[in-house]
Amino acid sequence: MAETQSSQNPGNPADAGAVAESIAQTRSIGASRAGLVAAGVLLSRIAGLVRATIFAHFLGNSAAADAFQAGFRIPNILQNLLGEGVLSASFIPVYSKMLGDNDDSADMVAWAVGALLSLAVAILVAVGIVTAPYLIDVIAPGFADDKRELTIRIVRIIFPGTGLLVMSAWCLGVLNSHHRFFASYAAPVAWNVAMIAALIYYGPRRTQDGLAIAISWASVAGSALQIVVQIPQTIAVMRLHRIDLARVVAPIKSIVGNLLPVVASKGALNVSAYIDTVLASLLPTGAVAAMNYGQLLYMLPVSLFGFSVAASELPAMSRASGSEEAASAMIRARLDRGLKQIAFLVVPSAAAFIFLGDMLCALLYQSGEFTHADALYVWAVVAGSGVGLLAATMGRLYNSAFYALLDTRTPLRFAIIRVVLTVILGYLFAIPLPRMLGIAQKWGVGGLAASAGIAGWVEFALLRWALNERIGWTGLHLRYLVQLWSVAIGASALGFAVKLATLGAAPRIQGAMAIGAFGAAYLIGAKILAVPELDALVSRISVRASRERSG
Repeated sequence: MAETQSSQNPGNPADAGAVAESIAQTRSIGASRAGLVAAGVLLSRIAGLVRATIFAHFLGNSAAADAFQAGFRIPNILQNLLGEGVLSASFIPVYSKMLGDNDDSADMVAWAVGALLSLAVAILVAVGIVTAPYLIDVIAPGFADDKRELTIRIVRIIFPGTGLLVMSAWCLGVLNSHHRFFASYAAPVAWNVAMIAALIYYGPRRTQDGLAIAISWASVAGSALQIVVQIPQTIAVMRLHRIDLARVVAPIKSIVGNLLPVVASKGALNVSAYIDTVLASLLPTGAVAAMNYGQLLYMLPVSLFGFSVAASELPAMSRASGSEEAASAMIRARLDRGLKQIAFLVVPSAAAFIFLGDMLCALLYQSGEFTHADALYVWAVVAGSGVGLLAATMGRLYNSAFYALLDTRTPLRFAIIRVVLTVILGYLFAIPLPRMLGIAQKWGVGGLAASAGIAGWVEFALLRWALNERIGWTGLHLRYLVQLWSVAIGASALGFAVKLATLGAAPRIQGAMAIGAFGAAYLIGAKILAVPELDALVSRISVRASRERSG
């Protein structure tokens, strides 16, 4: 991402002036929308971390934890193929444009998509329940006997709940297109609360296997609650509650045309994720659970800082109008601003994962059945994930730009390349490499996470190159990245010093002090170097706080 000259043309002066004015008018609105997404995601992720902490307390890295995490991942095939990411790429751009054009058939299209999605989900849920034993053999071939049987039961329980989550994603797509962001991204709080309640109630009362079954049922109840939370707003923004087939055929064809490449792309990424599960199931007990504990931490900055920006920008970029040059300039401006926002918060997250990951794991998970040795084990996953964290978050924004341009095939091609690399590198890093290095086989989980990060950087580089060829130069300047990494590494050194100075303290106290020192040092360093995104962040927080006080 080294600094290069922009290749964009100046275009029509009137277009340039209109673009500049439009960007100035929408900059604060876009930041506000991203803030709403981030607020909703933050609440749901906090609830998720609370759930994971209690889960770790009762189940640790046990065989039951492995079974639940593998069993939960298998039905997620359905959510990943037809859920939020797919609808964001296919449904939202078309629906948002129709709303922007004041097309009165827009709501008919939304209802038609919901009806088709319901039918597809019902069929796939039934297939998933029937074929659960065969799916286990494919996804977790290392599981046997009681562990395999427990996983099959969990899969059959969770599949209907995953179908409900797909329909929840339809509600999210409608609300996002109407610029209603908070409720849909905070809705997973309800899902997490249902599971937290089950963990607290059944945790002291049941065996680990029995607890895994109880929280599987709770996840289904939580999925239903997640829809209930969004339904009132969804119904409120939908003006027409009927479908005129003659008027929706053309938009539906466009959506389906965009949908198929995205489903293929998500399917390719699912292959990558499930290959990781296959490889982890071949490692010693605890590897699958450790991968999922690490994945939860990894997804926090991806969702909070990457997805929040990408989700809020997609409807806006989809409505870019004017000449081709004007529309490209608008997308470039929004993309570059979003990349800076993402990098400012993701670079320190990656540094913390790599250098202070044991403190993070101890702070969040170390309790009951989850020991300090488990925290060190999950650190290997977290550190490996840090390798590709920045690429994954920025890649989401580039994908949104392609989806706004109604191009779903370019991301598909690059996703396939990423999957092939992940499979090859994942096997090499997880199985032969530990033996070659003379270390225990269980540490292959770190190699799995790192291999995905390397493949993610390749995919990101290809996405950036292809989009730059199409709309002109985009990206982060090298000077800006050097600033951020310098401050983040310096903050990590201070956090590590605090860790050494507090040896012997309770793990969570030690972790809180080290991570607190790291965060404060990063913000102070950014202030000293006058990083503009810090001032913008403080300004947004101040404005929001002022509005709340005045309200």
